[in-house]
Amino acid sequence: MIDDMRPRQDILNELEYKPTIDAANIGVIIEDGIVTLMGHVLSYAEKHAAEPVVQRIKGVRAIAEDIEVRLPEHRKTADDEIASPS
Repeated sequence: MIDDMRPRQDILNELEYKPTIDAANIGVIIEDGIVTLMGHVLSYAEKHAAEPVVQRIKGVRAIAEDIEVRLPEHRKTADDEIASPS
């Protein structure tokens, strides 16, 4: 487990550094080089930007991604708006 601490810190640092990702709600677990990303972000762009950041880190063998996209309330579309004819 000691060997996993360095890559974990590198991942956290890289996620924080990436301007397109708000890493405040992303958690990282790493065991035997297998990284699990979990938590939530505000856009699909953030979600998809996280994995390539992790792939670049030395010591990462695989990635399991469990990040949920939680759209801000003002960006959500009500069901009746979606269903109404144009």
